[in-house]
Order: sequence, then C-alpha cells, then structure tokens
Amino acid sequence: MNPSKTPLPPLLTELEAALSMVQQALSTRDARLLEQQAGRVQALMQQGLELARGQALDPEWRRRLAACGAQMAAQRQALFRATSALDRAIEVLMPAETSGSGLYGESGRSLRQRSSGDSLTA
Repeated sequence: MNPSKTPLPPLLTELEAALSMVQQALSTRDARLLEQQAGRVQALMQQGLELARGQALDPEWRRRLAACGAQMAAQRQALFRATSALDRAIEVLMPAETSGSGLYGESGRSLRQRSSGDSLTA
C-alpha cells in the first residue's frame, strides 16, 4: 500500500480526539460520554492496528499510534483506580452483613428487604 494513500493519518487524528474526549469524560465523571467515547476509541484503535499491519509505517505515524496505545493504557489504569476507590468507599459505607447478626435490627432488615430502588438496595 502506498504510504501517501493510506487512511491512517486521518484515523490517527480521530483516535487522538476520541482519547481526548475519554480524558474529559474521566475528569468530569461523565459516564455517558465515557461509555460512548470508549467504544469509539476501541473501534478506531482496532482499525488503526489493522491498517498498520503488514506495511512499513512512517516513523511519525508509528510514534502517534504507540502514543495512543500508551494513553489508552493510562486511562484504563486511571479508571481501574477510580473504580477500586469507589468499591472500597461503598464497602465502608455499606458493609456486608455478617452471618446471623446484621447491621440492622429485625425491623430494619425487613424494611431494607421491602425497599425498592432506594440507595440502600442499590
């Protein structure tokens, strides 16, 4: 494939923009935007890797593709850390009931079981 005809440079620009949007979503804690852009990043990265496979890449394109991969890995790690911190906070705020004696008395336990959709049952 002729390097001047490859669609990789526009794809890299689109991938870099999508990664920037993922970073914005992480920073603003916008779950909807994060989910939308994460899917876009995944599809663009897959396309980029398929285009790059089996051809000699311009060194600048190779560097940009590698930087995108590194940024994606860093964002994945940041999301993992944030999720772990949230899981720990939830565990502290709402510890699992121990066998037999729970956090709530009998009347509270039945109220919690009847509850539908409030934060206690989430």
